[in-house]
Amino acid sequence: MPALLVRNVRAFDPQHLLDAVVDVFVEGDTITRIGPNAGVDLLASDRVRVIDGTNLWLLPGFVDLHAHVREPGQEYKEDVKSSLRAAAAGGFVDICAMPNTKPVNDTRAITEMLVYKARALGGTRLHPIGAITMGLGGKELTEMADQRDAGCVGVSDDGRCVVNSGVMRRAFEYASTFDLPVIQHAEDHDLTDGAQMHEGAVATKLGLRGWPRVAEDIIVARDLMLAEYTGGRYHLAHASTKGSVALIRAAKERGIKVSAEVTPHHLLLTHEALLGYDTACKVNPPLREESDVQALREGLADGTIDCVATDHAPHSHLEKDLPFAEASPGMVGLELCFPVLLELVRQGSFSLTRLVDAMTRSPARIVALPPPTLREGARANFVLVDPEATWTLDPARFESKSRNTPFAGRQVQGRILATYVDGVAAFELSPEKGLR
Repeated sequence: MPALLVRNVRAFDPQHLLDAVVDVFVEGDTITRIGPNAGVDLLASDRVRVIDGTNLWLLPGFVDLHAHVREPGQEYKEDVKSSLRAAAAGGFVDICAMPNTKPVNDTRAITEMLVYKARALGGTRLHPIGAITMGLGGKELTEMADQRDAGCVGVSDDGRCVVNSGVMRRAFEYASTFDLPVIQHAEDHDLTDGAQMHEGAVATKLGLRGWPRVAEDIIVARDLMLAEYTGGRYHLAHASTKGSVALIRAAKERGIKVSAEVTPHHLLLTHEALLGYDTACKVNPPLREESDVQALREGLADGTIDCVATDHAPHSHLEKDLPFAEASPGMVGLELCFPVLLELVRQGSFSLTRLVDAMTRSPARIVALPPPTLREGARANFVLVDPEATWTLDPARFESKSRNTPFAGRQVQGRILATYVDGVAAFELSPEKGLR
């Protein structure tokens, strides 16, 4: 494998306050030089591949805490191979796979299968999230020790909330033995029975049963009390309400071990996107109102919300091309997360520094992964971006098997050109599309 030199690139890494035009030289899996003209003596070497980074960005590789790879059980929607290819195309060097597969990832055997298969494929790394309860049933705790030893980096019943307070308390106590975060899908199911979208004026207009904010807020408030009582680590998956943001902010001020994530679609879309019964916009939790979107953006900007997570949820047309009430919730997100969120950076909703941190160091810290970084001696896990490239999101060109996104046809500015994992290209855009 030849050495790699990225020449005259803007390297941007908030962890080390790095924002400079430099050369970055990679030997094997390691960054060995980084600095202005650090590779000028290597330009004539036939053993060094040189990439012209002029007007490009080099960022630490992205980390996603929340993706659905659909394997085992629903490989027609997605599998380990296609999800890792989609992740690499989106700039992700690490993704965490949620456990609501068929069968559920509630045992060591399934965790080991996922880890083994991903390692054999190479490229983007996969880190399973194990179930909190057997079969996501909300009653019997899983053997978290076994799951942790097999490779799980957290536990969650994602898609199903652990409603029983006694079970949630025991989950905190058990998981804290291994310093695992308990990742909660916050939803009081008694308040959302039959709900199809956010409870509000749009639901009334469409004649659909609404999902109130309080169904999320009640669970978050209870869980924070339990986390404080037990000393456990609590992570809120896909925050969607202004109430959740306020609760998380207050909990952090009290020193509770809490973190939270937000999805691109909850930062960009409101419930008005569902006018016309667009099933591509049906998600769980639902798209909310403008006041919620603003609170989520402010929460991400000030660090109340720690990170961005895609909640990549691939579905085929069999689950989406249906009457609204029968369609499955979810949308794909790995390949479009960064470019769609750059739009909010340009609008001033939050800084590029905050976005990069929310997609690199912050999510890695939550699940105790080594954070990708740009410094000499670090593993070469980075993404090359053309920030000025304007292009149209075309699901037909996705690496994912599924195409379910409301952003199809959206023009965006900023494109992933290449993703390197331990010094090896996991994804490269073809030369005619931008890689120089």
